[in-house]
Amino acid sequence: MQTSIVNYKKVENDSDYFRFDAEFYLPAYLQYEKLIDSQKNDLLRNLADSSYKTFRRKKGIFEYIEISNIDLTTGEYCSEVLNSEHPPSRAKKVLNKNDVIMSTVRPNRNAVSIILDEKKDLVASTGFCKFTAKRINPKFLFVLFKTSIYRDLLVRFTTATMYPAVNEDDILNLRIPIFDSKFQAQIELIIDQFQSLINKSKYFYFEAEQALLSELGLLDWKPKHRLYFIKNFSNTQKAERIDAEYFQPMYEEVIERIRQYKKGCKSLSDIVKVKDKNFQPKDEVSYRYIELANISANGNVNGFIEALGKELPARARRKVNDGDVIVSTIEGALSSIALINDDLDNALCSTGFFVINSEKINSETLLVLLKSSVGQLQLKKGCSGTILTAIGDDEFKRIILPDLPVSIQSDIKKKITEMYNAKALSKRLLDIAKRGVEMAIEKSEKDAQEWIDMELQKLRK
Repeated sequence: MQTSIVNYKKVENDSDYFRFDAEFYLPAYLQYEKLIDSQKNDLLRNLADSSYKTFRRKKGIFEYIEISNIDLTTGEYCSEVLNSEHPPSRAKKVLNKNDVIMSTVRPNRNAVSIILDEKKDLVASTGFCKFTAKRINPKFLFVLFKTSIYRDLLVRFTTATMYPAVNEDDILNLRIPIFDSKFQAQIELIIDQFQSLINKSKYFYFEAEQALLSELGLLDWKPKHRLYFIKNFSNTQKAERIDAEYFQPMYEEVIERIRQYKKGCKSLSDIVKVKDKNFQPKDEVSYRYIELANISANGNVNGFIEALGKELPARARRKVNDGDVIVSTIEGALSSIALINDDLDNALCSTGFFVINSEKINSETLLVLLKSSVGQLQLKKGCSGTILTAIGDDEFKRIILPDLPVSIQSDIKKKITEMYNAKALSKRLLDIAKRGVEMAIEKSEKDAQEWIDMELQKLRK
């Protein structure tokens, strides 16, 4: 049992908050508070500005970041390109270079990112707080919010029950340690290297996708959404569908392009194994469980839940192995596709995924195929339903895939492997930066700098 004794007068007289809930005074939170108070610090509101310019509707396009677009592990964001004439109601906060954004909504409290590129018309959801650094290094602030210390402190200030969130004022009242500018500059240098690797990983994926589309003659092809088209009643009878969206010509166009591929094509069911057998977890055995929220927009598995079988949700029924590809079935998340590596071998995933592998197409090529327009348009075509629109087993197995030669597959595999290697190294750098900042809070800047230097030296070997 954990206990904390807090003087009532301290609670009553504290100008920043007035909380009676026991969780607010967990020993770990009080220890963090004590560590930060023991060194030079200031309120976040004095170090960064949370005001923002409101996005105004105009003709053209803009880039939009929602909480689901943030990789919870690395903080990498993948923006959506939208028509500014019909923006989502939550698209409010205009972002600039070096702005730090943080989700205020549970459970994605670790959705923290920094805008490192100069962007025009980049907009964030109202689910984020936006901070523009004034008297603190913005890259240091980004790392600080990624540490376990500040992640826990944000959990501490969570309010409400049905829709748990943290208030912006509580974030602004957080006390931030003031470290030497040289230490902050060291963290900035690590984040610069981290960002360089992230950019490399994106380029490797871009090269893999370009190699695929070039081979299929789809490099410059763009789907066109038509407002009207004519179909025979016999088409609806054959497809057993009467919804107009299913018969959009752009779906037929991409399928016809694949059918015309010089090396041939086959249905997914002919060349891919779909692992659809349910696995029954044992009550007292611990499992790693991957759900939809753990797949970032860029195709990474950015975390998992570890729990006993009896504590897992009823949808935790698919076992995954090294080399499997998991594909979201939900229409709003069809691009949530990821490759399972050996770290997650024998983990479980939600029944909201298809789990696939193939002896004829390597997993890296499957990943790129299904994340490209070749797969995405066919996945979208196959979706049905009303409340929760998704693609079913039969429609999924009818997807047409090109019969790619080994040489093309090998080239794609090499680039995707390089992509994952770059991502792994970038994650390692971010982990060093985070642990270094934590160590500076828990011990001293000197200890943190010595540890960081030692860890960076290991990476250079």
